[in-house]
Amino acid sequence: MSAYRGLILDFGGVLTTRMSLIGEAFERAEGLRPGAYLHALDEHPEGVAVYAALEVGDATQEEWNRVIGGILDIDPTDLMRRALAHLHPEPQIVEAARRARAAGIKVAMLSNSFGVEPYNPYEDKGLWTGFFDAVILSEREGVRKPSPLIYRRALEALDLSGPECVFVDDRDENLPPAEALGIRTLHHTTDPTATATFLNALLADRTPAGPDR
Repeated sequence: MSAYRGLILDFGGVLTTRMSLIGEAFERAEGLRPGAYLHALDEHPEGVAVYAALEVGDATQEEWNRVIGGILDIDPTDLMRRALAHLHPEPQIVEAARRARAAGIKVAMLSNSFGVEPYNPYEDKGLWTGFFDAVILSEREGVRKPSPLIYRRALEALDLSGPECVFVDDRDENLPPAEALGIRTLHHTTDPTATATFLNALLADRTPAGPDR
């Protein structure tokens, strides 16, 4: 039996297609220059601010649509849906999560939120009702990764301690606060096979020796 009792997974980029690929596909679909969308999210002051506010529930998804649409000079109508049109569940990671849950390991999703109204990407991609034992969204918690508080909220939701859990995220900066709580971490990069192999090892009576920190 696995030594772990809880598995905590990030949404975008872990349970789904890599976010960089999603951004590139969106840029092509909208006729934007390469890198324009990611620049709007990660470097433009207004884009960074509205995304941070959306993640903690201080801005609505429609406000995000308007700001990001304005920065990119494109139609803001239903922009989040269009931006995530090429986001799809990653089959190997999803299957590993299903296997873990079938084996009695509690599975949670911990996501810095994209918002859920008017477009709910979690529901749209089939990763919502009934799939997880707990869903921890930053907009509901009023705090986002990498704040230590949101990891504690995830442990509380699972009713488990840090050393009983494994956390997988595609952003390296989100791992140290989890490690500080005793959670085993895995930095998911570009290889879903390697990550799925690591997660499947949780079902065996041994400590996974996968590509963790």
